[in-house]
Amino acid sequence: MTHPSWQPGQPWEPWKGSSAPQPWSGAGAPQPWTGPSAPSMLASHADRERAVDVLRAGYAEGRLEQPEFEQRVSRAYTARTVGELALLVADLPQGPMPHPAPVTPVPPTFLATHRPPTNGKAVGSAVCGVLCLVSFGLTGIPAVVLGHAARSEIRRTGEGGDGLALTGLVLGWLSTAAWAAMLTLMIVAAALSA
Repeated sequence: MTHPSWQPGQPWEPWKGSSAPQPWSGAGAPQPWTGPSAPSMLASHADRERAVDVLRAGYAEGRLEQPEFEQRVSRAYTARTVGELALLVADLPQGPMPHPAPVTPVPPTFLATHRPPTNGKAVGSAVCGVLCLVSFGLTGIPAVVLGHAARSEIRRTGEGGDGLALTGLVLGWLSTAAWAAMLTLMIVAAALSA
């Protein structure tokens, strides 16, 4: 059912052609208002500012024309009761309409990542493996033992440091193999010279 004063091709403005006085037009007494608080309660400055904010949002969204917006704002600042303010914003949404913001995904580089703690035995294995070069291979066996222990703990607990443990294992085994080859050569040389 359409409004009796509305004609096709015209914007629908229910307050035009209505015989009831409108509170923003300045003519007549305000219409009765029913709401959650008493309409005769005196309006505060904060109530007036909230009503003007709703009017500004309605104007910014294109719901009000400039003259009507100015009339309603002037009526809002002169309103004495909460009921008068409610009438001024009754046909508007209570605030700006939400517009979905474009969502831009955060690059994975900037996302916080949870890193599991590094296994201590893996660190020890890597340190012993590197020290094999300076200690002439004396730390090779501890590097191998710590590396195997660390890798089994890492599989069981999910800690980090598998690369460190593997580094210690490789350097430790190379050092142990070099010592074993050198001892074998010394034994063979001693056996041949005797």
